[in-house]
Amino acid sequence: MHATLLDQIVIIFLLSIFVTIVCNRLKLPATVGFLLTGVLCGPSMLGVVTNLNDINHVAEIGVAMLLFTIGMELSGEALNRLKKPVFLGGSLQLALTVLAVMGIAIAGGSTYQKGIFWGCLAALSSSAIVLRIMQERAMTNSPAGRLTLAILVFQDIMVAPMLLCVPLLAGTLELSLTNSLLSIGRITLVMGGVLLFARFGLNRLMEAVMRTRTREILLLTTLGLSMGMAMLSNVLGLSLSLGAFLAGLLLARSQYSMSVISGILPYRDVFMSLFFISVGMMLNVNYFLDHFVFILCITVLFIALKTLLTLPAVLIQKYPLRTGIVTSFILAQAGEFAFVLAAAGLENGLLDINNYQAFLNVSVLSMMLAPAMFAAAPKIADSAAKHLRAKHQADPEDTAQEHVRSLTDHLIIVGFGVSGKHLAHTAKESGIPYTILEMNPETVARYKNREPISHGDATQHVVLEHLGIEKARVLAIIISDPSAVRAITVEARHMNPNVFIIARTRFLSEVAPLQELGADEVIAEEFETSIEVLTRALTQYLVPVQEIDAFAAHIRQGNSRMFH
Repeated sequence: MHATLLDQIVIIFLLSIFVTIVCNRLKLPATVGFLLTGVLCGPSMLGVVTNLNDINHVAEIGVAMLLFTIGMELSGEALNRLKKPVFLGGSLQLALTVLAVMGIAIAGGSTYQKGIFWGCLAALSSSAIVLRIMQERAMTNSPAGRLTLAILVFQDIMVAPMLLCVPLLAGTLELSLTNSLLSIGRITLVMGGVLLFARFGLNRLMEAVMRTRTREILLLTTLGLSMGMAMLSNVLGLSLSLGAFLAGLLLARSQYSMSVISGILPYRDVFMSLFFISVGMMLNVNYFLDHFVFILCITVLFIALKTLLTLPAVLIQKYPLRTGIVTSFILAQAGEFAFVLAAAGLENGLLDINNYQAFLNVSVLSMMLAPAMFAAAPKIADSAAKHLRAKHQADPEDTAQEHVRSLTDHLIIVGFGVSGKHLAHTAKESGIPYTILEMNPETVARYKNREPISHGDATQHVVLEHLGIEKARVLAIIISDPSAVRAITVEARHMNPNVFIIARTRFLSEVAPLQELGADEVIAEEFETSIEVLTRALTQYLVPVQEIDAFAAHIRQGNSRMFH
C-alpha cells in the first residue's frame, strides 16, 4: 500500500468518526453516516479520494466478508425453522418485484433483459440497515421481525445467482459448446475438490488449529479459507462474493464455527464500513442537485412500489394486514448488494452512466429514509388496518367463536409463545376460562384442535370484540412487538375500563409509558432477569430463602414506587 492510499484511508476513518457521531445524535444508523462520509470524501465534494478504484478494491473485501458471515449463519437448522417464510415469502416478493419492474421497463420502450435486471436491483433490501435498526428497536422477535429476516435471507441467497445471470442478460456470455463444456468441467473439478476437502480435511484442519489455542492462527486460517475460496471462484470466472459465501457455508458445518465467526466480525465491520463509504463516493452531488425533483419523485415511487409488492408475500402466509404493512415498509429501501449488482450491470452494458448515477442517488436516499420508514410503519399500519378491516383478521375459526361466546369473566392471552403456553396450561389446571389469540398462522394450525386459539391482530377493535373483551376479567399481552403492545393496551382500556391488563415488555424504560396508556401491571424482562440473577447468586452463598425473598420484594417495592 503506497503512502497516498494510506493517507486517504486515515482521513476517511477520522472524518467518519465525526459524521457517525453527528448521525447518532440525530438517531440515524451508522450506515447512513458512512454513506455521508463517502459523499463528503468523494470527487464531487472535498476530493479526499481521487482514484476510486483503490478504495473499491478494498471495499470488495468487505462485501466478500459479509457474504462469508451470511453463509456461516445460514445453517440447515436456521433455514428449516424459517423455510416457509424464506422460500414462499422471499420467492414471491422477488418474483413480483421483477415482473412488475420488467413490465414497466417494457412499457417504457426498454428490453425485457434490462427490465429483469432493474427488477433484481429493486427487489434487494439492505440487511445491514434493517437488522441494525430492528435490534435497536427490539423488533427481532416480533412477527414482522421474523418475516423480515426470512425475506432478507432469501434475498441474500439469490445475490449469487443474480450476479451469475448478469453476463447472460447482457449477452456477453459466450455459450459455445466447447467453451461451455470446458467451463463446466473446470468448475465441477474444482468444486468437487472443495467438497472433498470439506468432507475429509476441514474438521481435521480446524481441530489442529484449535489445539494451538492461538487466536492469531485461527484468524489467519479463517481469512485464508474465506479469501482463498473467493480467489478460486474469481479464477473460475465467478465473483469473489460467491466464493466467500461458499466458504461460509462449508465452515458453518464445523463445530468451531462460533469461534470462527466471532474472530472475523470486527474485520468484516471495518471493511463493510469502507464499502458503504465507497458507495457514497460514487454519488455525484452535482447530478443530485441538477436532478433533485426527478430523483425525489423516483425515490417516492420506488418506496411505494416496493411496499405494495412486498405486501402479498406476507398476506399469502395468512399473517394479519398490520404485520404485512410493517414488514413491507421495513423492506422498502435499496440493498447493499444492489450496488454490487449495479456495478456488474454497468460493466456489462445493462446500465449507462446516467442510469447508474440515478440508481445510486435513489438507493442512497432510500437508505437514508429507512429510519423514518421504521418509525412511521406501525402508525401507518394501524391506520390502514382500521380502515380496511381485512376479513382474514376478523374471522377466526367457527369453533373458537362458539367457545368465546360462552365465556364470561375469562382470561384473554395475546401471544402463544413460551409465556403464553405456561399461562394457558396453568389456567386450564386451575379451571380458569381462557381464550388465546396468536398472529402466527402455523402456530394456530398446530394447536387449533388442542386449545381455544384464534388467529388475528389484537390491535383491531373487531378482533378484541370477538374475544369478548367487554366480559373479560384479565388481558395478558405477551408479545414482542412494543408498538403493538401499546396499541392493544389503548384499545382494550377504551373497550373495557374494568379489565385488568398485564403487559410484558423488554426494557424498564417502557414500563411507565404503558402504565400511562392504561396497563395495570407491566412486567419488564430486563428487571425480572436482574431479580432472577440476584436470587441465584445469593443461593450459591447459602443465604436463607426468606432473606432472598425479602430482598426481591424490597427491590420490587422500590421499583414500583419509582414508577408511581
